[in-house]
Amino acid sequence: MEEWTKEEIRHTMAEQEHAFIYFYTPLCGTCQVAGRMLEIVEKITDTSIGKADLNYMPDLAMELKIESVPCLFILQKGVPAEKVYAFRSVPHLLEIIREYIGNNC
Repeated sequence: MEEWTKEEIRHTMAEQEHAFIYFYTPLCGTCQVAGRMLEIVEKITDTSIGKADLNYMPDLAMELKIESVPCLFILQKGVPAEKVYAFRSVPHLLEIIREYIGNNC
């Protein structure tokens, strides 16, 4: 996963792009586990997932109404489509990601 800046996230939204953004905080143990699961999903699906440390963008967290971390924020055409807070398992995350990219992975 590649670390994204606030500017990159705003640009993605402005350009109405499709994206997956993983919001986390580095001291959160659950975030570390969720991040590892998403790295596996990223490799399996050959999908790029951006990540962003919410400690450095609290205004964006409020704007996007992110309630807690970890959070997988899904954009479709630059518009928030879904926020995932329950990182149950890799198969569960695969199912969610495949809804947006199709089942051809």
